[in-house]
Amino acid sequence: MTEYVLTVRDVLKRKTFISAKVIAGSKGLSRQVKWSHILETKEFESFINGGELILTTGVGLQLDLSTQIKYLENLIEKNAAGMCIEIGTYFKEIPIELIHLAEKHDFPLIIFKEIVKFVDITQDLHTLIINQHHQMLSQLDTLSRKFIDLSLTPNGILKILQELHHYLQQGVLFITDDSKSYYYPSEIRNIETSIRSFIEESPKENIEPSTFILDNESYVLIPVKGIGQIWGHLCLPIKQLIPNEFFYLILDRAALAIVQILLRNRTIGERKHNMEDKLVRNLLKGRDYEQDDIQTYLPSTSRNMHFRVFIIRMDFPESSISEDDWEEVKLQRSVLIRSLFKRLGFFPAVSSRKTEISVIASFIAAEHLKKDTDRFEQIIQNIVQMKEKSFMDGSKCTFGISRVYKTIDQAKNGYHEATEVLKIQGSHIAKTSFYENLGIYRLLLSLTESGQIEDYINDYLKPVLDFDQKTESDLFTTLCVYLDCNGVKNEAADRLFIVRQTLYNRLEKLEVLLGKDFMEPSNRLALEVAIKAHQLVSIPLDRIYKPVFTLQ
Repeated sequence: MTEYVLTVRDVLKRKTFISAKVIAGSKGLSRQVKWSHILETKEFESFINGGELILTTGVGLQLDLSTQIKYLENLIEKNAAGMCIEIGTYFKEIPIELIHLAEKHDFPLIIFKEIVKFVDITQDLHTLIINQHHQMLSQLDTLSRKFIDLSLTPNGILKILQELHHYLQQGVLFITDDSKSYYYPSEIRNIETSIRSFIEESPKENIEPSTFILDNESYVLIPVKGIGQIWGHLCLPIKQLIPNEFFYLILDRAALAIVQILLRNRTIGERKHNMEDKLVRNLLKGRDYEQDDIQTYLPSTSRNMHFRVFIIRMDFPESSISEDDWEEVKLQRSVLIRSLFKRLGFFPAVSSRKTEISVIASFIAAEHLKKDTDRFEQIIQNIVQMKEKSFMDGSKCTFGISRVYKTIDQAKNGYHEATEVLKIQGSHIAKTSFYENLGIYRLLLSLTESGQIEDYINDYLKPVLDFDQKTESDLFTTLCVYLDCNGVKNEAADRLFIVRQTLYNRLEKLEVLLGKDFMEPSNRLALEVAIKAHQLVSIPLDRIYKPVFTLQ
């Protein structure tokens, strides 16, 4: 690893530095030198990216001491690798204050006792750095090819870990999201439990490579990501390593090869789920099914086993996808959704269509916890955050979730309830994803299906609606706001942006149309239900959502 990292200590061994002497910051000689830069101006913030070895004749340091200190502090803050000063014409000696500052920050301060050619130094170092980069890319390409070849062999994950161990001389552990683990050599297995606990307790949004300390030991953790999800983590100790760009590139290539294995295995497994897809559709449509299929694709019934029907609707057209392409998209979606549900402790049975994914999400829960919605909310959150627009854009998905059921024959009821939720969400009059939270709309949807809702609306609201249509007034809105304000006139007038006298005039008209007792509890309740019903039928529900199941 160290042969691809040029440090200040390595630079001091070059012939061009034969007259150089370190006068401060000797503890920082392991700093990486990414480039060299001749700097003769005090305004350099835009020129420094970090890791540069600064060469100067000191012409820019012929200033007062406070300015010199500020100059050096800026270099340290910009994470320069060190500074080399030529002692001579422009700079006779280094102030003790600069030496103390460099020593405090372990910032190498180097002097040349005689005149040197900076052009020779930069040419030498830049050639060396470029050659190192070329060698690094060549070695990375060789390792990548090895990882890919190993991914195509039996037990490929373990062989990739063996190759990492051989190259890095460190034990390597791969922990998957489904409680499996791979490790090499065998003794590193001792840390598996501690590492898994650390991962489970870490923030879920932390999906980037990171280092951490556990039991006074340093480790690096690399997430292994596939189709927008974390499928596991590579972990290895770094007590004998200096993590650098090349180090992380190696682990990234290894993680990519492991993902290929996992994706291939999951794809093979997913292709075997065609019968499951058909079973799910039959259950949700209330059609006949084979009892053997139930035992194969659904968990065994037990006292604490329950399920909800979970529907994901994709609000984007896919009619242009060819059948061949659709099969691949369908496969990727099923892998993604199945993995997500399993990771959160569900036993999912999945059916995927171009605009809808249906899941019979079985789960184990005690009786008093069976209605808990936290895990379902977490699934919704994870899907919404997905950016895999090639096959699923989570930001364009809506969700419908049924009540909790226990007997699989009730799956048809669950599917109906989930589609009812999607209807309400499509009308934008309720935001919940759960059927049990729809409130009065559960009854109104039943009235809609029976065709009685229009009669109900007319019985209570027709006089007001007809009056508005004839006079182009807005009594209906006044009624809605007045009821919503619990009959508080000041609040209603403010929300309607009218004066109280205007509100009184409108209320008098409402009394004429609806009767003076329209605010009596029973009448008021009937009116509020009628208003909700009117909001519901104002949107053509058959165009908002139509179930997509078609069985050949």
